[in-house]
Amino acid sequence: MRHKLGHKKLNRTSEHRKALIKNMLNSLVKYEQITTTLPKAKVLRPQAEKLITIGKTDTLANTKRLVSKLQNIQMVNKIRKNLSKRYETRKGGYTRIIKAGYRYGDNAPMAIIEFVDRDLNAKRIDKKNKTEDKNKEQAPITKKS
Repeated sequence: MRHKLGHKKLNRTSEHRKALIKNMLNSLVKYEQITTTLPKAKVLRPQAEKLITIGKTDTLANTKRLVSKLQNIQMVNKIRKNLSKRYETRKGGYTRIIKAGYRYGDNAPMAIIEFVDRDLNAKRIDKKNKTEDKNKEQAPITKKS
């Protein structure tokens, strides 16, 4: 019997679905909050919870399991060093899903998935300061003759 073995297919092939979940997990760990559609967030939530639970016990086997799931060593280190320490007293429920209305183009239900007690500065990791951009633009250009 194959009862209770189904999962959401998200209208994608298995390879596309696995790649989608892996990329969304990497983004969630990196930024600690992402905006996506509600069905994708509901599929992503148990996967993210399992990653944090695996990262809580710091063994070589668990590190290899995280690397096989994420394929990004920086995100694996963030889970092992930061997130697992943050949630070591918590027994579960590391993420929350907040409904965020509907998307303009196709009226798809949107949601924000984030870690509970997240780092507010993690959202701005890739954004550059405006002062740094201005200094780079004002640098004089010299010709080599």
